[in-house]
Amino acid sequence: MAGKVNWNMSGNEVEAESFRRIDAEAPAHNFSEKEWHIARRLIHTTGDFSIIAELKLRHDPIKAGLQALRAGAPIFCDSNMARSGVSLARLRRLNSAYEKSSLHCYIADPDVAEIAQKRGCTRALAAVEKAKPILQGAIVLIGNAPLALANIVRLSLEENLKPALIIGIPVGFVNVTEAKEMLGATDIPHIVVEKRRGGSALAVAALHGIIENA
Repeated sequence: MAGKVNWNMSGNEVEAESFRRIDAEAPAHNFSEKEWHIARRLIHTTGDFSIIAELKLRHDPIKAGLQALRAGAPIFCDSNMARSGVSLARLRRLNSAYEKSSLHCYIADPDVAEIAQKRGCTRALAAVEKAKPILQGAIVLIGNAPLALANIVRLSLEENLKPALIIGIPVGFVNVTEAKEMLGATDIPHIVVEKRRGGSALAVAALHGIIENA
């Protein structure tokens, strides 16, 4: 079996061949060429073509995302896993001023934990409250915490606090579909994978797919 492994491919060659195979095996779909960059990234991340049916891109999120990235918009992440997964090199293709400090995640901050304990809420909710000063015009990556997504949607409705783009792909069994449905009812440019599927890797992959369109 070991003899069948191609040991001589570079990382870039592996990725290119993976995408070639995805293109060759993909079922019929209605994605545009630009949207396909994102769909293909999510297929590559999951190894599962069925995600095509659950992926929704609404209100021109690619255009909104590229404009925000070129402007150096802050990026709010609901988890440190998502924050760690975003490629700084890719961000800098669109704006050389991006630094790791441009990626904000407050979930593990001591003051967030203290607020959550005092209020009897999740740290995800408290982290969004701390993020309010940067959310207007920001890019939001949600791959883990559905309540973070729901709270950002609530803030957009009640306080007119609107990010430039929301990638809302939380995973789980509680509050997940509800939060995604809330997002779907807004006019904020967004990318969502409906139902229960999600995760930080998918949220990051969607952002990288947007960058590919540059």
